[in-house]
Amino acid sequence: MNVYFLKLLQQERGGSQKLLLLFAPRPKACGMEVKMEKINIKDKLNTFSEYWSPKIVGDINETYVKLAKLKGEFVWHMHENEDEMFMVIKGRMVIKLRTEEIILNEGEIFIIPRGIEHMPVAEEEVHVMLFEPKTTLNTGNVKNEKTVEILEKI
Repeated sequence: MNVYFLKLLQQERGGSQKLLLLFAPRPKACGMEVKMEKINIKDKLNTFSEYWSPKIVGDINETYVKLAKLKGEFVWHMHENEDEMFMVIKGRMVIKLRTEEIILNEGEIFIIPRGIEHMPVAEEEVHVMLFEPKTTLNTGNVKNEKTVEILEKI
């Protein structure tokens, strides 16, 4: 069973901040060497331009770490079996719920429990990191032109 450690780092260089991921396979018995790889989130986000198409940058246990760019309205949907976590890396977005609207700014996270209908909205381009079980379909219980069934790993 592959189990991963995850450490989120914020690094300042010349006044700028970079968000990095550090992950590695958990060592097994017999002193297995651990290979660790640093991932620069900003560089990964620069590799794609499409909106509402999450990309995998790592996995932890049965959870994917995804990056996505969002702009405009998504679709009302829910995830019957999975919680969903949005972390805003750049920009500002709104998570519309049937009872309220949650505004998320850079550096903020929001966890949507399974079974809660929601619709993400981004007036301007937003960069997000998602932590979701591998079984999570981006459009949840809805299948349409924004559904991404096969995720790209970058």
